Amino acid sequence: MKEVIVADLCVVGAGASGLSVAAGAAQLGVNVVLVEANEMGGDCLNTGCVPSKSLLHVGHVAHQAGKGALLGINGLSPKTDYAAAMAYVRSVIDGIAPIDSVERFQNLGVHVIKARGRFIAPDSLDVGDNIVKAKRFVIATGARASVPPIKGLSDIAYLTNETLFSRKSKPQHLLILGGGAVGLEMAQAHIRLGSKVTLIERDVCLPAEDRDMVTPILDGLRGEGVHIIEKCNVKSAEMKGRRIILKTSNEDISGSHILLATGRRPNTDSLGLESANVNLDNGFVETDARLRSSNKRIYALGDVVRGAGSTHGASYQAGIVIRNALFHLPAKQNLDLMPRAVYTDPEFARVGLNELEASQANIAFKIVRWPFHENDRARAERRSDGHVKVIIANNGKILGAAITGALAADLLTPWSLAMAQKLKLSAMAGLVVPYPTRSEASKRAAGDFYGRKLFNARGRLIVKIINKLLT
Repeated sequence: MKEVIVADLCVVGAGASGLSVAAGAAQLGVNVVLVEANEMGGDCLNTGCVPSKSLLHVGHVAHQAGKGALLGINGLSPKTDYAAAMAYVRSVIDGIAPIDSVERFQNLGVHVIKARGRFIAPDSLDVGDNIVKAKRFVIATGARASVPPIKGLSDIAYLTNETLFSRKSKPQHLLILGGGAVGLEMAQAHIRLGSKVTLIERDVCLPAEDRDMVTPILDGLRGEGVHIIEKCNVKSAEMKGRRIILKTSNEDISGSHILLATGRRPNTDSLGLESANVNLDNGFVETDARLRSSNKRIYALGDVVRGAGSTHGASYQAGIVIRNALFHLPAKQNLDLMPRAVYTDPEFARVGLNELEASQANIAFKIVRWPFHENDRARAERRSDGHVKVIIANNGKILGAAITGALAADLLTPWSLAMAQKLKLSAMAGLVVPYPTRSEASKRAAGDFYGRKLFNARGRLIVKIINKLLT
């Protein structure tokens, strides 16, 4: 006979979103059960954001060391150790893990059950030796790598983000399927760690972004030796000896290892959601703006719903769920100002509309820019690729901002704040920023818009009239 546990709230999944809900609820005195079948911390800590950015950092250090001669520093010829690099990645994960650990959440008063759960009724979850009955449930089971339907691929020991970071030996020639953020980031990390890299994308890389913002990234990767093939369909895959052969619409491509970076698939298959009266859309949980499923007592957030698709997005959604499930406030999510970032070198970051989206929406807009090659700090560091690009309405309202360049994700924050607070472009133009910093590029982009209005024939005429009146 299984033990019945009665709770106020049961969170299924201990990734970024689930942990945020569980911690917040427990600190508010709510009786919380947290269910996790695998590692605490989920994808972000163990196989996603943390390990990928750690490996990118190792590659960045190696790359910068190799450029020492350009700065008058001779004798530097870095030799990379892939196993040591992966050990560093593991050490970063281990350093963060206690924050997400079972022990920490138990100390917060959360009842943690390490087992796989399955709904057996709209208010009941079968998990391990227990049946959990709760007033509210939160589905936060995340997603896994999507495997494209390519003939022969299932017969090959392919890599995904879930297996890549446990490797100790360097791929000699890494084939990457997918030109999204994961594919581009891992292409750069591995080329800098000494692998040969070929990246294959069936469309164009980062297809949702403006081409002028993506081009510096692709140019940089190609300049480092990454072979990027766009508009290319992989028809089949096979092993020939120790080589992987991909037959594509363009050419036959061979390599030693293959990494799948072709999207994510929500982890909802084994949850028994039909027994909970929860509707799915191609595997994703259908939710309203309050993140309630078709069963209004069950919420869903993170990668199991369409929309946010990031750790910061999941954390934002956790706040929406807490306000609804615990405070019974009709809080609704708004993803219009959800920032996105790609952590290549140069980086890319965006919030709000881009030029493509504004055009498709038939919105009247103007574009202001400022290139980093006209930024003194960027020139001093010899990292002047990319630019700031802002989409504005005729009245100065900021519709969107995008940055390609070093530290782009950090530089985006003032634009996110300005848009959230409904500030106009004049607020950024009037901002005083330290010199020399990359943040000057944002101020200069805004200032250029007003400068073009001021420093023209009309502006000169106004000044001339004023001077005559005052003399």
